[in-house]
Amino acid sequence: MTSRPASPAKQGRGDLFDPECPTRRLLDRIGTKWTSMAVKVLAEAAPHEVRFAELRRRIPGVSQKMLSVTLHSLVRDGLVTRRVEPTVPPRVHYRLTDLGLSLDVPLAALRTWAEENMARIDRANAISDSEAG
Repeated sequence: MTSRPASPAKQGRGDLFDPECPTRRLLDRIGTKWTSMAVKVLAEAAPHEVRFAELRRRIPGVSQKMLSVTLHSLVRDGLVTRRVEPTVPPRVHYRLTDLGLSLDVPLAALRTWAEENMARIDRANAISDSEAG
């Protein structure tokens, strides 16, 4: 009889299969395309701030509401700082924190992986689609 290794939760790590796992909840938030794009734009500008309107221009397809929700989540998680100039209309600026900047490295690795493997994924999709049809 073989003994099973201790579960990740018992080793002091999260259990990604548990919907209540804090790590899983965080990955759900940072794993969205809008988060990845916002972090990339802000990382390219670091250490400088980027205004909301500029972020929206540089992230094709994002709605004002979705960008606002994404940035709010990033600010709440301590990955981004927000500064508001008391003008009319207010000018809102965003910048990655050190923690947010550290997220750019794994996200860049994931983007690189996607770019290097997209053709293979497309071929697998085409084969699967032709077999299903």
